[in-house]
Parts: sequence; structure tokens; C-alpha cells
Amino acid sequence: MDTHSIRDFESAGQAVLSFLHRRLGFNLWMVTRKEGDDWIVLQTEDHGYGVEPGTVFRWADSFCSEMVKGNGPRIAPRSMDIPAYEAAPIGRQVQIGSYVGLPLVRSDGSLFGTLCAIHPSPQPESIVEEQELVELLGAMLSTILQAELNAAEQTRRSEKLQVEAMTDQLTGLYNRRGWDRLLASEEERCMRYGHPAAVLIIDLDDLKTVNDTQGHAAGDALIVRASATLRSVARTSDIVARLGGDEFGILLAEVDRSNAQTFLKRVRTALSEANVKASIGLAMRDPAVGLVGACLAADKLMYEEKHSR
Repeated sequence: MDTHSIRDFESAGQAVLSFLHRRLGFNLWMVTRKEGDDWIVLQTEDHGYGVEPGTVFRWADSFCSEMVKGNGPRIAPRSMDIPAYEAAPIGRQVQIGSYVGLPLVRSDGSLFGTLCAIHPSPQPESIVEEQELVELLGAMLSTILQAELNAAEQTRRSEKLQVEAMTDQLTGLYNRRGWDRLLASEEERCMRYGHPAAVLIIDLDDLKTVNDTQGHAAGDALIVRASATLRSVARTSDIVARLGGDEFGILLAEVDRSNAQTFLKRVRTALSEANVKASIGLAMRDPAVGLVGACLAADKLMYEEKHSR
């Protein structure tokens, strides 16, 4: 293994995959992330399967889900001899004759993803003797991962401080420039670690009416009230921005669909209690289009809600 090239989790993962391919063979080695129902491929050493980073499978369909539950061994020279692996739906999507897999965990013991490999044909029983080596490399990756996740959180906080100048004068929220910069930084983390994320786009429904009937001072007061409400329900890791006029954005970092929907309900309730009428669109990040795509999807859903009224 070329240890001189290891600088971070990404390079460590690629070095481990390359080394294990040379050592054990197997046509496909992967580092993956388990997030909700999704099984996200972060890195590959692929020699025939055509699986690329960013590919998403169903976690419940995988051999790895059965391995994590203890229904199958970490190394299966003949995977068809293991009932749980033989029954796994992934085996009907791709040809698998042998399997290697072990969990990658965070410092609190929770599952991050897996280090795993598949090959179309069975392998010699002697590969089971390599389990200690594979587990050692997996433990090394888990340690590097946790250190980097901790550093990423510190970086996220630092980035928010660095763009304090990029704030909207009226509301004190991030402005469009700050939003774009922080969105791009979070997208890099999502791509590297497979983090889930969500975007909310909020547009006030009656700002024009308030401006026309009560004056712009009243309109500004409405914008300030809306911004304070959004800030009050956001977590410290979230990004709240005034994107322009009466439009706001919230970036939810490391949140799954269920928690994003719960957050949306909190936003609706808080705005209603503050007597702020607004249309809202929520979209989860899709690895295929990233956070920019999530913004566009959320914006479309927001306008659909506004027009439905």
C-alpha cells in the first residue's frame, strides 16, 4: 500500500481498496455510506461491474445489511451457500459468487457504512484467513473517518464565521453571496462523505400587499419578523439566508427525509404563530444533481404551493 499518498479519508479509502484488490482479487471493492433506506457508493475499485461513486442502492437489498445484522459472515467464499445472501435482492441485480464486507462505524458505535467487495464467481476457502487483515484496514478507515468528520464539523463552523460579512443588512441573515458559498462548501462534504441534506425555499405570500396598503416600513417589519422566526427554529448547523426580496432559504445539513419533514412542520407552525403567511418548498439532496438541484426542486415546489392558493 502506498502510505505516502494517504492524506485524508478519501485517499485512505482509495489506497485500501487498491491494496485489497491486489491482495485478494475481487472485481469490485467499495466504500459505502448507509443513510436511511439508501446505500450510497462513495468510492470504488471496479474491474468489471460498472459501479461508479454516487450510485445509490437500497440498503435492505444488500449483502451488507445482512452482514451487519449478523445473518451472514464477513467473508463468504461461496455467497450462495449463505441463506441470507442467497435471498438478498442485490444478488438478482448483479452476479455475486463471493463476498467480503465489514462495517465502518463512528466513535459512538453507530453505523456509517461498509467496506465491501463482490466477485462474480466463488473464491478459495483460504480467503477467510485474510479476515483479520480486512478488519484491521476497516478499523483504520473508521478511525480516519471519525477524525475527519470531527474536523469537517469544525470547518463548517469556521466557514460560517468567515462569511459573517456576507449578511443581509435588514435581517442579519446570510445574503445570496453567503448562501452560495456555504452551499458549495456543504456540497463538497456531501460528495465526500455521502451526507444527506435538504433545502427549504420560503417565499412570503403577502409582502406586496403589505407594502401597497401599509407602506414599506410595514413590509420591512414583516421581513424582519419572518427572518427572526426562521432563525428561531433552525439548528446551529443549519444555514438560514435571505435570498432576495421576500424569499428565504434554509440548508439542513446531515438530515434525513423524516427529520426534514418534521423540521418543515415546525417552520409552518412557527410562521403561523408569528402571523406570517408563506409558501414553502422542501427538497432532499439527490446525489445525481447535488444541492443546486435540491434548490431548484424546492423552488419549484414552493411556486406550485403558491399558485395552488
